[in-house]
Amino acid sequence: MNDTVDDTTTEKNKPTRATARRKRVNKRVTMTDIARIAGCSQATVSFVLNKTPGIKLAAETRERVIEAARSLGYAAPNFAHLDANETYVPAVDGKIGFVVDQLATSPEAVVAIEGARQASWNAGNIILVAQTLNDPEMEPRTIRALCEQGISALIYMAIFTREVTLPDYLYDLDIPLILLNCYTADYAFPAVIPSEIAGGQHSTRHLIQHGHKRIGIITGEPWMEAAKDRLRGYRRALATADIPFDPELVIEGDWSASAGYKATKTLLALKDRPTAIFCQNDRTAIGCYEALKEAGIRIPEDISVIGYDDEEISRHLHPQLTTSVLPHRAMGRWAIEQLDTYSPGGSTRYPVTKLECPLVERLSVTERAGLNGSRSGPGVTFL
Repeated sequence: MNDTVDDTTTEKNKPTRATARRKRVNKRVTMTDIARIAGCSQATVSFVLNKTPGIKLAAETRERVIEAARSLGYAAPNFAHLDANETYVPAVDGKIGFVVDQLATSPEAVVAIEGARQASWNAGNIILVAQTLNDPEMEPRTIRALCEQGISALIYMAIFTREVTLPDYLYDLDIPLILLNCYTADYAFPAVIPSEIAGGQHSTRHLIQHGHKRIGIITGEPWMEAAKDRLRGYRRALATADIPFDPELVIEGDWSASAGYKATKTLLALKDRPTAIFCQNDRTAIGCYEALKEAGIRIPEDISVIGYDDEEISRHLHPQLTTSVLPHRAMGRWAIEQLDTYSPGGSTRYPVTKLECPLVERLSVTERAGLNGSRSGPGVTFL
């Protein structure tokens, strides 16, 4: 037995993250404290104290916030110039911080930023964007620099959908924090991600509705949530249609065109090859197209192909690729819209919001070959 262990730090009595967060916040007056006294959300306090333009608040609410801040001795930049009785005219543009781990990997981050920008500009705010690469030293410095610029809220984005473990300093922020394309296990912050299971199910069901029962799927890297969830949707659609799952038809890829090419070759080598292929992203579909055309197989007359992500290239493939839209633009708008719903304190749990991935029907999917009679492809007859 270790006699140096204090009873107050045993696992049984160990404070929760929310409790620890409240203890840290109580060391100084924060916007959370002001929100409790004023009886409003932390976002409302942030908008008042940061003089965020475009936010229509009742004069009574604004006065309660200012009086609560003064009564607690809260010190904020330009606080002395706030007057609850004057007509509110913003002196400077409001600022919202937007940090993302990677900008250059794929277009999703830029699309999400554009969605946030559109929603922000409608209210007269601007977006300050920074890339962090998840660097343990540079990320806190980056966020601190944004806070020093007077941001009234922070959007925290991950380029790959996943659960994240946030450092303590993010729990200590005095401004609203919204998670985009990621979420925490304690659900301490509003979070939004794509509805990937439903997207995979919808894509597969679209092929089934066109008479396909032998449907191959080329996945992304299996450790990624998007790949796992799209595969779950695929299996769910098959089960709903009473189509047996065949593991032979599931080929692991890595989101690249070269992986799509190689995986398609594997599917074509099967004794009972598929009549349709679900590529888990559009880049994989590029390689799939090349392999099919090299084999003399027509798209979609002989084999239908469906993609995912709706990247720009999907409109320029021949034939144009049926695919699903990743809702990052809508997610960016959603993040801005949540700012005034953020509640003070560490006890609120926010459900993870999942936005639909709409299917865009183009020309790469048609009725299964042989559905209304037989149709011959290179070296094979479909029945």
